[in-house]
Amino acid sequence: MGLDMEFGILTAMWVTPMIGVFLLVLIPRQYETAIRWVSLLAAAVTVVLSVYIYLHFDRRGGFQFEENMIWIDYFGVRYHHAVDGLSVPLLLLTSIIIFCGILSSWDGIKQRVKEFHILMLVLVSGVFGVFMALDAVFFFIFYEIAVLPMYLLIIVWGSTRKEYAGMKLTLYLLFGSVFVLIGLIALYVHTGMKTTDLIELKAALLAHPPSDRFIRIIFPMLFVGFGILAGLWPFHTWSPDGHVAAPTAASMLHAGVLMKLGAFGILRVGVYLLPEGLRYWADMIVALSLVNIVYGAFVAIHQTDLKFVIGYSSVSHMGMVMFGIGMMNQEGFFGAAFQMFAHGVMTALFFACVGAIYDRAHTRYIPAFGGIYRKMPIVCSAFLCAGLAGLGLPGLAGFVAEFLVFWGAFKAHPLIASIAVVGLVLTAFYVLRVFQRAFYGEPNPKWDGLTDSSPVQNTAYAILIGTMMVYGVYPRLFLDVIEADMLRLLSEVVR
Repeated sequence: MGLDMEFGILTAMWVTPMIGVFLLVLIPRQYETAIRWVSLLAAAVTVVLSVYIYLHFDRRGGFQFEENMIWIDYFGVRYHHAVDGLSVPLLLLTSIIIFCGILSSWDGIKQRVKEFHILMLVLVSGVFGVFMALDAVFFFIFYEIAVLPMYLLIIVWGSTRKEYAGMKLTLYLLFGSVFVLIGLIALYVHTGMKTTDLIELKAALLAHPPSDRFIRIIFPMLFVGFGILAGLWPFHTWSPDGHVAAPTAASMLHAGVLMKLGAFGILRVGVYLLPEGLRYWADMIVALSLVNIVYGAFVAIHQTDLKFVIGYSSVSHMGMVMFGIGMMNQEGFFGAAFQMFAHGVMTALFFACVGAIYDRAHTRYIPAFGGIYRKMPIVCSAFLCAGLAGLGLPGLAGFVAEFLVFWGAFKAHPLIASIAVVGLVLTAFYVLRVFQRAFYGEPNPKWDGLTDSSPVQNTAYAILIGTMMVYGVYPRLFLDVIEADMLRLLSEVVR
């Protein structure tokens, strides 16, 4: 496309955090306030860019804001970026969460402030790259950039068995990356074309369809590889441990965005290139995601650490994303995409609230609390808003997402959908139970000195709650963006 005002905006999305990194390197470490402001400014620029893309995205769908140039001619590697209806909302989600994450950690990070913000910006740069990359090589590079900084964020600034959690997370995600890499190489070799461009690979696969045996082997490799990052059972155990150990902003990005990379990869690479694979393995996907939904909710009930409750809640809610994909109908696909966005906002708010509580009380042990609502009304109210979104309260984004998923499920598999509904009932139980045990009840004199969240943190809560309410009250704002591209993808699956 020509050099108009839209050219380069996607590059600007992932380069802006890296420019922030460059500026942070130049700032002496003792100027901590300046470091925070530069990081916040970089995040704010990405919010502006993502909003511009969202508003100017043509609702007729297709890949837009395209940037395409050759990088390594011999292998056919191209610097090819573009966004469609699936990735546009996820860019917005990522920019909102990194902005709110920096606000939520404004006073919480007191050691190695410079290094913390550098790693956060590097991580989010990789996330932006994944959501816009249309070349398999760049997709994989950005994918690795997005997940590897979590190791350092956990072992340096984390808590609660942080070395164990950081190593476990890294090994699991690298294990998944191996499956993804093998699948991508197999597709590259199979087509016989010197190209790693996903669109060209798609055209080659349509022109010369692979054998059923090839599809049945490669698709589950891609699904499991990406599914590990999405918290797929039984490879989910790295996720709650990582949630618990990570510092607040990293937890917000971890659950709010990184887990969405896995679900996005399943759709962008697995289903886009090998839609027949989804048809063949749909029953297995539904079975595994059903375990995610019910098992995650059951385990969340028995946790005594606030972060573990949210961690297993994320396993359950991410199961709904894959559950919707496995339904192979319009409602299921729309619900899966909406759940990715709604859960990202909801869980970021959860972890922001828990981070504020931990910074003041230095514990997340639920039985140790009692009556802290009197001391921290804003934090507890924000936590309740996140919980109500999680249990599907009408008027919040989580309700629309879960309604669509289960609508699709009851159309495709009524009996299985009836079992999955148990997950919603259990979610309501553990959310309200945590709220009653930790925030209400008999006041514990030990917490008389607690103070409520700061105005900076309250700003983050307001942004996240406002986002949940806007999309909950007016879901067409989301559905109009994804509709054309999700229907196009679905048509290839069910044809």
